[in-house]
This record gives sequence, structure tokens and C-alpha cells, in this order.
Amino acid sequence: MQVHVADHPLISHKLTVLRDKRTDSPTFRRLADELVTLLAYEATRDVRVEPIEVETPVAKATGVKLSAPRPLVVPILRAGLGMLEGMQRLLPTAEVGFLGMIRNEKTLEAETYAERLPDDLAGRQCYVLDPMLATGGTLAMAIDFLVKRGADHITAICLLAAPEGIARIEKELENVGVPVTLVTAGLDEKLNELGYIVPGLGDAGDRLYGVAG
Repeated sequence: MQVHVADHPLISHKLTVLRDKRTDSPTFRRLADELVTLLAYEATRDVRVEPIEVETPVAKATGVKLSAPRPLVVPILRAGLGMLEGMQRLLPTAEVGFLGMIRNEKTLEAETYAERLPDDLAGRQCYVLDPMLATGGTLAMAIDFLVKRGADHITAICLLAAPEGIARIEKELENVGVPVTLVTAGLDEKLNELGYIVPGLGDAGDRLYGVAG
């Protein structure tokens, strides 16, 4: 797996405000949306395109357009939904699928509870949205799910990542045979005993949407 930690002053600035525990949910959602758009710019460097000729007001010009089949954006519910609009802003023609996954707080393992995806993803580039790469179980399962459906190129976009999560994904997907890239705004120090990223920014879902009872 290739890991790209985005290095840009605007990304660092927005991430710092997201970390601040005083940042309220409306501000957190807005900044997360803006941050994802910046990360999406980095994540789509290898998006597939094909040549096309257009008529300008002056003459013909050769450019490119997104290749078919269109890219598929896959937010992992629920927190990944907070990243979807920022991704769609950059890739408005992409299709969207959904994966419902939750981490069992006792075992720290991911469990799938819902999915809305094409049965056949052959030839598709997929962009997985998950704010926090902590233990890596959820993202590893999501990537494996997409590969089994036929996806042949996967990019994961995360706001933050922990070394333990990256190591787990690399181990579990060692023989997957599909290019996988991680694009993140920051690589943090470690996980704590509860499986949270340190220093991190807390529970991204709760900070995006509030604590659901």
C-alpha cells in the first residue's frame, strides 16, 4: 500500500482546528468538508482519463475526460458521510455506493451491517471515505469487500491515520493483488488502550453529528 501524507499549509491549518475540542459540530462539518476536497485533489492524481477533442471559440483543442466506467465513491457509514460532499465537489460525475460498518468496541473488530454497491465492480476505481484510520479493521474489511466485487484500483481517503492501522492493512491486504493507496491529512503517534488515535481528534462521527443515544 502506498501512503501519501498531504503536505500543505491549508491542510495543516484545517486539521489543527478539527483537533481542537472547542470546535463545535457545525464548524467541524464545514472544515471536514473543505479538508476532504483538498485531499481529494491529491487522491485523484491517478484517476483514469481518455483523450477527447473539443471546439473552443477559436479552434479545436485536445483534452481529456474521465474514462468509463466512472469512479465509485464509497463512504463508510456513518462518519464517512461527512466526507461525501467534499469529494463530490471535485468528482461530481462519480457514482456513489455505501458501506455500513461499525467497530465492535469490545473486540475492536469491524462488522458489516449494510451495503449499497453494484454487484460487479470490474474495472472500477474506488475511493473509500473513512475519517479515522485507527485499528485498521474497518478499512481493511471495506477494501477486501470491494476487491471481491472486482474493483481493480482503490484509494482510501482519511483525515487521520495511526501507524498501527496502516500496518494492519498492509498485513491483511498483502496478497490482495490490487493497487491500494492511502491519502491522509496526518499520520499521528499511536493508538491508546481504547483504540483511539493519539493525539487524534476524538470520535469523528460524534463530532460531525453529535452523540447518538
